[in-house]
Amino acid sequence: MTQPEEKKTRNGSMIKKVRNILLKIIGAIVIAIVLFLGIVYITNVISSNSEAKRIESYGQLVPVDGNNMNVLIQGKGEETVVLLPGYGTAAPALDFKPLIEELSPFYKVVMVEPFGYGLSDGTEKERSTANIVSEIHEALQSLSIDRYILMGHSIAGIYGLDYVNKYENEVSAFVGIDSSVPTQGGMDVKFPIKTFKLLKKSGFGRLMFKFGENPYAGLPYDNETKEQIRLLSLKNMYESTTLNEMEHIYPNFVAARNLKFQKNLPLLFFIQSNNTGVKDWIPLHEEQVKDSVHGKVITLDGDHYLHHTKSKEIVKDLREFMNEIKEVH
Repeated sequence: MTQPEEKKTRNGSMIKKVRNILLKIIGAIVIAIVLFLGIVYITNVISSNSEAKRIESYGQLVPVDGNNMNVLIQGKGEETVVLLPGYGTAAPALDFKPLIEELSPFYKVVMVEPFGYGLSDGTEKERSTANIVSEIHEALQSLSIDRYILMGHSIAGIYGLDYVNKYENEVSAFVGIDSSVPTQGGMDVKFPIKTFKLLKKSGFGRLMFKFGENPYAGLPYDNETKEQIRLLSLKNMYESTTLNEMEHIYPNFVAARNLKFQKNLPLLFFIQSNNTGVKDWIPLHEEQVKDSVHGKVITLDGDHYLHHTKSKEIVKDLREFMNEIKEVH
């Protein structure tokens, strides 16, 4: 064998060795990824089954449209306050605990957990405003609750607007807690629904939740309540019912633009004083109350979840507002 041929053979042998090493490295990486995906998936399945046994019941289940809706009732006041959560609140009756405890000495408080929330069942019915409102009303009718103050957080401002127009003889006042307005900007976002479904099914949603920031850290909730909220957050995260509601967010906002609160309906809005995310946040709410005979906007320092930290102020101002109306009449 000549020297050039010998060199060529050595080079070919070295290339083959390098290629084999690279293939082994790639194979090891692929195996590691597959094992990691499998561990995440299996851990999610095992954890979900284990956590389901640790979720504690609260409230009562009410039959609605062939499914069960969970409703918590607390307090024995003469007047009733019906509470509605914002979008995606995993455990409404627990999340609103500070507000419920402040309200219950003076009112009968009814916390409704819509389908897909808290301990309520899911549903395959489209999450249009009309369906959501109809289901909530059916739950209240089943409980013989037919006269109440409707109080809602965030997107409940959209559902509440439809609700008070359909059942105006039942609602004595509407109270918004940093509630949504039909004409607010930025609601035409297209959400990655398929990605959220994959995160749920694969177990990566749980992994992200574990390493994410705890929104209840430092808030006035006992450790047991925080743990139950955590368990229900994992259970309800990216569930099909609330994902369907997410798909309907923009159409529901658009549909609500044709609606207005009735002039004679008392309106009280508790609004975040420094919302930098939505343009004209306070003026938008002032526009909603401008034609109301009894309308008021109160700004509070805090984040979007004002009921977490400003429950005392909310209840105090609500009672004063309702007493003022009684004095006028």
